[in-house]
Amino acid sequence: MSAREKVLDAFEDLLVTEGARATTLDAVAARAEVSKGGLLYHFRSKDALVEGLLERLAALAAADTEAMAADPRGPSAYYVDTSVADGSPLDRAIVAAAGLAQEANARARGALHEIHRGWFRLILEEVGDRATARAIVLLGDGLYYNAVLAGAIASDDVAATGPQDRAELLEVVALLTERAAQG
Repeated sequence: MSAREKVLDAFEDLLVTEGARATTLDAVAARAEVSKGGLLYHFRSKDALVEGLLERLAALAAADTEAMAADPRGPSAYYVDTSVADGSPLDRAIVAAAGLAQEANARARGALHEIHRGWFRLILEEVGDRATARAIVLLGDGLYYNAVLAGAIASDDVAATGPQDRAELLEVVALLTERAAQG
């Protein structure tokens, strides 16, 4: 792993575990186990760290969007089936960017919006109906939200995010896409 990637990992980790306010340059350098000068060699400022993180997020999301488009089950099934908090690089980058967005970072908000728009477009192309596409996106988003907050939600019926739960939701997606196809 390059020093640059190590610094980005540290920045991302701090965002995920401590929040945006904890991401001082000193804290990032300490977490990455590099000198502050080493950090500044790769990222001249906190804004440069944000840009690096958002570039990483964009690359991960582009790969995910390609996988979504290529999935033989269709984009809708892919979206709902992968709407889990799994600690993957994409998941961590999304959570980190969401932390920045919550602190009113317009670039992070814009990046997340563009990624979501791309996923929505693929689903809309598949189903051909905006309301159905929106329902599918909200189904996936709700699944992800509940997966992220599972420890804080008391009802296992609502927060269930295991494979069987996703299989049930995929049946709903199939009904929605069939209904949209019938027009």
